[in-house]
Amino acid sequence: MIDYTEGAGVQYHIQTKPEDVGEYVLLPGDPKRCKLIAQFLDDAKLVADSREFVTYTGCLDGVKVSVTSTGIGGPSASIAMEELYRCGARTFIRVGTCGGSGGSSDEGGSDDGAEGKEASEVKVGIVTDTGGVNDGSFNQSAWEGVSRAADEFGITVKYLESSTDADYIPNIETFVDEEYDLIICIGYQLADALKEEATANPDMNFAIVDDAANADLDNVACLMFEQCQASYLVGYVAGLTTETNKIGFVLGMSTDTMNEFGYGYCAGAIDANPDVEVLQANANSFSDTAAGKTAANNMIADGADVIFHAAGGTGLGVIDACKEAKIWAIGVDSDQSVIAPETILTSALKRVDNACYDEAKAVLDGAFESGVKTYTLEEAGVDIAPTTDNLTEDVITAVNEVKESIISGDVVVPKTKDDFEGKYGAGIYKLAE
Repeated sequence: MIDYTEGAGVQYHIQTKPEDVGEYVLLPGDPKRCKLIAQFLDDAKLVADSREFVTYTGCLDGVKVSVTSTGIGGPSASIAMEELYRCGARTFIRVGTCGGSGGSSDEGGSDDGAEGKEASEVKVGIVTDTGGVNDGSFNQSAWEGVSRAADEFGITVKYLESSTDADYIPNIETFVDEEYDLIICIGYQLADALKEEATANPDMNFAIVDDAANADLDNVACLMFEQCQASYLVGYVAGLTTETNKIGFVLGMSTDTMNEFGYGYCAGAIDANPDVEVLQANANSFSDTAAGKTAANNMIADGADVIFHAAGGTGLGVIDACKEAKIWAIGVDSDQSVIAPETILTSALKRVDNACYDEAKAVLDGAFESGVKTYTLEEAGVDIAPTTDNLTEDVITAVNEVKESIISGDVVVPKTKDDFEGKYGAGIYKLAE
């Protein structure tokens, strides 16, 4: 993987190494801008001799970069990739596919799976919710998981983004028409669309993240997470870290599944600091960054100095508000510290990437199974983010101790309204009312 480091005189410096030779797909915040900069770099010859080391191809994700040499001893691929990074590219994934077309098969692709197909013939598609694949959260994590499967096994992967709810069925039907071996729907909002398509196509395999309503269908795998456990851990961190005894929580939408984040966060914060007050807001969207920023700014004005979001793309607005106010933000689903390294305290990690990788591998191996599959703290399916630069040693020690207590069963994290109110009382968590 390519490393990003601070460099003198530039915002970022990208240092390529000999082992970085290969093909990459960039997941930029602004695909059009990255396409333009790639063309500009090539046409204007701004990277001079490095053109012989790097080629660019526009693709669904923005830019496909082929690194044929790292140019040791002369102008290198680093020069061009540094420009692309400054233009918005934030993730370089080494894959043999560009937006889903043409999976590589470096390992030979001879293993039979998905009804005896070669690995390169096995197709896995992802349908995002309205947060999009660059949400910095679970849609992006899902894509990274299947991209890793493409890299390791040579399967073909592709995603389709949903701009509105009306896109769910057409996007799923696109993969159905193209006879994909596995269609993964990201988020409970796709549950109804999935049910319709899975019922109409009983010989095709489907999976869905964060919904178990379709567990009775023989061709659907429901990928569930004990997100309340990860949320408890970051709540514990917030309770120990706050200096004002006011912390915040911004929710993307109030549902039973999403409220698990709130129950866990409030429980962890109160257990760590009984004097803490948790300010709460429901943005009612997973893709409205402005709403997220407004909610966070209101909490900041009320004295919150740590704010956790469970809001997908909306949460990027929360992170931005915290960065501007120089207070702590807590990310969700993936390690979001890269977005704002100086103000992301930690993140509630939900390994959607591993779950999607596991399903892709299962289809390849001919071992797909329907039903509910739950990822817990004990299995490292949820956790606190590995980046701990902004945590004190005392907090890290305390969190590790409470982790062990959760795994042993000494601490039981509430995941329903009844469970939470039975221990902490009514009126503390307000978003489920």
